[in-house]
Amino acid sequence: MRLYLGRFLALVVLALILGWSLSVFLDPLVGLLVEIIVMAIPLARGYRYLERMQQLTMLESNKLGTGASGAWGDALSKIDRIVTDARSQIHTLEARHNRFIEGFQASPNGVVMLDDDLHIEWCNASAESFFGINLRKDNLQNISYLVRNPDFVNYLSLRRFEHPIVIQRMGFAHELTIAIQVFPFGEDQLLLLAQDVTDLQKTEAMRRDFVANVSHEIRTPLTVLIGFLETMQSIELAPDQRNRYVGLMMTQSSRMKSLVEDLLTLANLEANTAYAPMQEFNVVAEMAALKVDAEALSAGRHRIVFDVKTDTALYGERRELHSAFSNLISNAVRYTPEGGQITVSWSLSPNRHGIFSVTDSGPGIEAIHLPRLTERFYRVDGSRSRDTGGTGLGLAIVKHIATRHNAQLLISSVVGDGSTFKLRFAPERIL
Repeated sequence: MRLYLGRFLALVVLALILGWSLSVFLDPLVGLLVEIIVMAIPLARGYRYLERMQQLTMLESNKLGTGASGAWGDALSKIDRIVTDARSQIHTLEARHNRFIEGFQASPNGVVMLDDDLHIEWCNASAESFFGINLRKDNLQNISYLVRNPDFVNYLSLRRFEHPIVIQRMGFAHELTIAIQVFPFGEDQLLLLAQDVTDLQKTEAMRRDFVANVSHEIRTPLTVLIGFLETMQSIELAPDQRNRYVGLMMTQSSRMKSLVEDLLTLANLEANTAYAPMQEFNVVAEMAALKVDAEALSAGRHRIVFDVKTDTALYGERRELHSAFSNLISNAVRYTPEGGQITVSWSLSPNRHGIFSVTDSGPGIEAIHLPRLTERFYRVDGSRSRDTGGTGLGLAIVKHIATRHNAQLLISSVVGDGSTFKLRFAPERIL
């Protein structure tokens, strides 16, 4: 820069001397013109370089220093490098920003950024779904004006954000349960996080129902046992009356034993999510044993038909498969009125699916109950189920065993015309 100033001052002096000389020997006007022309040359170059610097600061080019020489060339080159570095940093920041946005958009949880006055500054797609908002048209709108749930509005207005709040009937279809918590950050910013806890709430409700059902199922036979024992302790009974009481006590004890065994079986199945081992299971021999058990349980009250259409065997765990088959057959015997028919069959479909089927001529089941039959302790008719000795866990056990054996439990029923329960095994389980 000093070199450039020196050259500029030398040209000024040269222009003054040359102009004075021409003014003395020729004409004053000619001398003045020469002075102006000589001094205009560095000024024009300076203006041209200043114009390039202006373009450079507006990020129109990153090579404007090319071709410049001297002090201006050095200055433009340095500015060029500074702008190039700034551009690189800007691109890096933009890329990081976009990655953060993509990460928030991929999250299943709702994220909403609010200012201190609860105006929406940004939200992801999950939040739009949870709260029924649209960022494009609702940007900078007050979220409490858009989400008119009283609990939500009250939570925001009180500004007590230490604990989350759970709100039901959220989402476009009003079928979600959302846990919401707000976290202040920065000077005047709020971060709202929302999580879909619908399934968690359903699981918790099922757990509470399960505990209540188990308590009820065990308490009833225990109450009967205790009542009979107290009676036998306090009153002298005749032998036949004592035998009757003992028989009833044995019945209640057996019921509790069956319930505990089913609970243990179900717990083991739920804990073991792996597929059952590929062990050979002779279905034909098992059908013969199942027929003996079914006829003993029926005690001649039903017509029981076993139809074995194939001698194909299965790969699976024998104890579990026996439990599944036995549960389906015993349910049919219990719920089919006296004189009805029960048909048990084993067949192979054209696409090599193994089909174990139990069909009864019982009262049938309304369609509304079918999706819930495999829930633990779910009963279409609670009083009748207890009278027949059912624990309410049989179909839940069958469903878990089916899952472990690559099988499906299929249920069809017509009220007044009986029901059919099928276990359809995948071809890879067929021996």
